[in-house]
Amino acid sequence: MKEAFSITKEARFQILDAIMLKAIAEPRKELAKSAPKMIQIKINPDKIREVIGSGGKVIQKITADTGCKIDINDDGSIFIASSDIEACRAARKTIEDIVFEPEVGALYYGEVKRVISNLGAFVELVPGKDAMCHIKDLEFKRTEKVEDVLNVGDKTWVKFTGIDEKGRWNISRKDALRERGEA
Repeated sequence: MKEAFSITKEARFQILDAIMLKAIAEPRKELAKSAPKMIQIKINPDKIREVIGSGGKVIQKITADTGCKIDINDDGSIFIASSDIEACRAARKTIEDIVFEPEVGALYYGEVKRVISNLGAFVELVPGKDAMCHIKDLEFKRTEKVEDVLNVGDKTWVKFTGIDEKGRWNISRKDALRERGEA
């Protein structure tokens, strides 16, 4: 029996070397378009509720928008499957945006969504997630009105400075400018 397995193993290697290497010298970089694709990501299990949404509305919308099949395990493992890899990537991006938590000290490039003239500006760090940049953190010089520096629709670099006692995200434009060497 051992001799038979040894002979068949050698025959398989000869077939691979003589025939298969001529047909395809190396593995393909991408799977065939019709082959199913799967992406696995891991999220904080406390965020599963946000991804599913009340009555499953959020996960159903992601599935409807991308055409992907999405499975979520209790440990935070998420499996995204589709025959279209771009659809898988779009679903992953949507889920990552939902569970996004900024890092203190990290720089983000966001769009100004709302301006309160004498208070500050709300900058969107990822879709649906805004942070407040107080007027004192906009420039190195005194700023009278936010509109003197930023307007709705402007894009700017900001540095995440932390979460206040009320759970609001705080950012600083001048710290980001300093760190990027634009000060």
